[in-house]
Amino acid sequence: MMQTQHWQYRFGQPEASGTLKQQPADFVVREELGFTPSGEGEHVFVQLEKQGQNTVWVAEQLARFAGVPARAVSYSGRKDKHALTEQWFGIHLPGKTTPDFSGCQIEGVRIVRVLRHHKKLRTGTHKCNRFELWLRDIDRPESVEQRLAWILQGVPNYYGPQRFGRHNSNLKFAELLIKGESIRHRQKRSMAISALRSWLFNEFVSERLVQGQFQKAMQGDIMVLSGSNSFFCAESPDSEEIQTRLVNHDILLSAPLWGAGELATQGDAAEWEQRVAQHYPQVTAALARQNLKQERRALLLLPQHFDWQWQDNHLRLDFRLPTGAFATSVVRELMQTRSVEDA
Repeated sequence: MMQTQHWQYRFGQPEASGTLKQQPADFVVREELGFTPSGEGEHVFVQLEKQGQNTVWVAEQLARFAGVPARAVSYSGRKDKHALTEQWFGIHLPGKTTPDFSGCQIEGVRIVRVLRHHKKLRTGTHKCNRFELWLRDIDRPESVEQRLAWILQGVPNYYGPQRFGRHNSNLKFAELLIKGESIRHRQKRSMAISALRSWLFNEFVSERLVQGQFQKAMQGDIMVLSGSNSFFCAESPDSEEIQTRLVNHDILLSAPLWGAGELATQGDAAEWEQRVAQHYPQVTAALARQNLKQERRALLLLPQHFDWQWQDNHLRLDFRLPTGAFATSVVRELMQTRSVEDA
C-alpha cells in the first residue's frame, strides 16, 4: 500500500492544528483565465460557479444542455467537489448559435458569463488559480503566525491529497497498474495513472528535502525558468549566476514526472535521480508502460499575492498559485488540518 503521510516538510512538522473546509465557502477557488475570449469563433466559453459537484459531472450536464457529445465539452482544470469554485468550460459548437444559458439549470451550478472564442479551451489554459481559504479553530495561532512569513520563501510543490482521491482511492487503482492489471473504466484509469505519477514525483521532492538538496543545485540539474515551461541544464551549479538566480527565484530546481525514455538530468543529478528511482522499480516500469514521456515539474511552489487576516482563532488566506499547483500543499506547511468531509 502506497502511503502519503510521510513526505518531508520544509519547515518541520507544524505544531498547530485547525479545521479546513468546515463548509464549502471556506475553500474558494477562482480560475483566472489570463486573457479575454475574442467574442467570436466556433467555441463557446462558459464561466460558472459550482458547489458540491465535480468537474466531470458538470461537463456532462453542459453537453446534455447544448445537445453535443461529452467529448465536445472541455475544461481548463478539475476543481474540488467540496469547495466553492469558479471555472471555465468550453463547448465546441461550429456553425451553431450560442444557446440561451438562462435556461440551463444544473444543481449546484450558477452560470456567470458566456463568450465565444476562436480556440479550444484546453487543460491548463488558465493562467492561475486564486484561493480564498478560511482555516478555523486554530489551537496555536502564535505558531501559525511565525510560519506565515516562512511561506513566502516557498513550499514543496507536492501534489495534494485531491490528486490521490478520497481515502487514497486513486492510488488503490494505481496498484492494479503496478501489478500489470488493466483498468477498463477510462476515467478511473486516467486518474490512477495521474495519481501514480504524482506520488512518485512527491517521493523525489521529499527525498531532496531529506538529503538537504531541496534548494541546492547538483551538477546536471534541470532548472525551470519561473513562470514558464522553459528548462535548461545547470552544468555549473556552483556558479555565482546560478546561485543568485536560485536565491531570487528567477529559476527553480525540478524533479521528474516519470515516463519512458531517458531522464533529462545529466551527471550528478542524473545519478542521484536514478538511485532514488531504483527504490521503486515496479512504479517506474508501470509508468513507462503508459506511453508517458519524461517531463519535469518545479520543486518549489511560490504563492503569489500572499495575504492573511486573523479573526479570533480563525485565519483567512488569500493567494494565487500557478495552474497545477495545490493550495493544500501551502496549508500543509502551516498546520495540521482536520477536514469535515473526512469525518
